[in-house]
Amino acid sequence: MDRVVTALKRIRSHVIISEYKLHEIIARELAKEGISFKSEVPLGPRNRIDFLTDNGIGIEAKKGKPNELQVLKQLERYAQFESVNGLILVIERYMDLPEEINGKPVLSIGLRKLWGIVSK
Repeated sequence: MDRVVTALKRIRSHVIISEYKLHEIIARELAKEGISFKSEVPLGPRNRIDFLTDNGIGIEAKKGKPNELQVLKQLERYAQFESVNGLILVIERYMDLPEEINGKPVLSIGLRKLWGIVSK
């Protein structure tokens, strides 16, 4: 999980117009770090995670300020799958998350904070 976090914390970009562009940036940083992953991975019916590394780290990307309760419920669903060993939320504005969901480590990376813009 540490290598994935290191790769994601290197993201520096102007304001991101679309979630699709954010996906491109994440994929590029993971590849630079030599992290094998798949994108748009179906975990089960109506559960498709944005990225899943070969060692089971799931990455969900969100642009803007999505509904926090909906995002948390989405992460809770993803944490139920055996193929997911940990979760990282990459979000434009930082979002507080529990340290674990379903016994799996969870981390939030706020891009505005990486850009030097203080936000919560």
